[in-house]
Amino acid sequence: MLTPLSLHPSFGFGDRLGLATPGHIAAVHGTKFAPIFAQQSVRENTRTGRTPQQVIDDAKRAVEAANWELPWGADADHLKTLEDIPPFVEAGYTFFTVDPGEHVDNAADTDSMDVLRQKVAGLNWDELSTLYLNQNGEQVWRQFAKSPQGEAETLMRSTVKYGKAIQHAVAMFQRLSEMKDAFDFEVSVDETDAPTTPLEHFFIANELTRRGVKFTSLAPRLIGRFEKGVDYIGDLVELDAELAKHAAVTKYFGTYKLSLHSGSDKFSIYPLIANYWGEQLHVKTAGTSYLEALRVVAQCEPDLFLKIYSLGRERYETDRHSYHVSARLELLPKTGDLPSLLEDFHAREILHVTFGSALALFGAELKGALLKNETVYLEGLQAHLEKHLQLL
Repeated sequence: MLTPLSLHPSFGFGDRLGLATPGHIAAVHGTKFAPIFAQQSVRENTRTGRTPQQVIDDAKRAVEAANWELPWGADADHLKTLEDIPPFVEAGYTFFTVDPGEHVDNAADTDSMDVLRQKVAGLNWDELSTLYLNQNGEQVWRQFAKSPQGEAETLMRSTVKYGKAIQHAVAMFQRLSEMKDAFDFEVSVDETDAPTTPLEHFFIANELTRRGVKFTSLAPRLIGRFEKGVDYIGDLVELDAELAKHAAVTKYFGTYKLSLHSGSDKFSIYPLIANYWGEQLHVKTAGTSYLEALRVVAQCEPDLFLKIYSLGRERYETDRHSYHVSARLELLPKTGDLPSLLEDFHAREILHVTFGSALALFGAELKGALLKNETVYLEGLQAHLEKHLQLL
């Protein structure tokens, strides 16, 4: 049943080809997670040449064929403008991820006090300072404001950094509320320059709540690097401490889940996520299912894989600009063992971010190869994503 999933622990399965849902169903069957089988962003739709309706229809066909009767969701991912919303509403999506990242003022972390004072002039500073520094100071704000900065300065920086982003998220929620009665709503600030501190997390959640936004999940920008299709890059001890603080903020409100974006293949941190976030958890994956498709092609259709891999090397420096990735062409391994490239950090990222270019030239051939080897693809997806789900 296609429906909002609310606070149930959930897992998003991105499918850029429209052929991965059978493997996703096999992987999630019997787990605690409610699945999102249709999940695609405007950016991904543009690069795959698919519409929101096609994405949800492909998932529905697989769900019906598998006789899946449990709740499942469809995620309109990373919506940035009011104009992005209608096609997903019309197609019947149940989960809407709003990305107000373009409205985040990243300079607020380093602005001088004079500049900060000028910027907060248009953000209702008097009301916010009264609310946070007077009424809530002892009970809440100071609980999370463990910073060497003064409390007023810390609040000012949070207000400047996220104030306009919150306003945009509120406008997106209000538009959705005019178009749908029931839906899951996520606010994502994960694609920003600087991490979201636990205090900033509190500020965002509190302001959304105060303004009447009923949000199901929130995706902060965590410390370290969450690059596409590879494991976490960063200090696990520091991340462990940070996850505990974010979990404390979420527990204080008790009304939403934490959402992990770029969740593919982050095997080293899943036990930490499970420990601190528990049931208040949503995880998004996408590119890893595409990479598993390429693994099948590397094994079964090597000539096609070589064409896709060659194109990836040609397109990488251009296609990488909309992603946070650090792969380097000169560090690609020299090997004739094509499937082993799907285990290499640099090859995985290069193949991942050039998927749009690959599908534009070889999409029909790639889909044909997967249909020809559909059992291999299903089993590979099941095994790979079960590894994710078991660790969570």
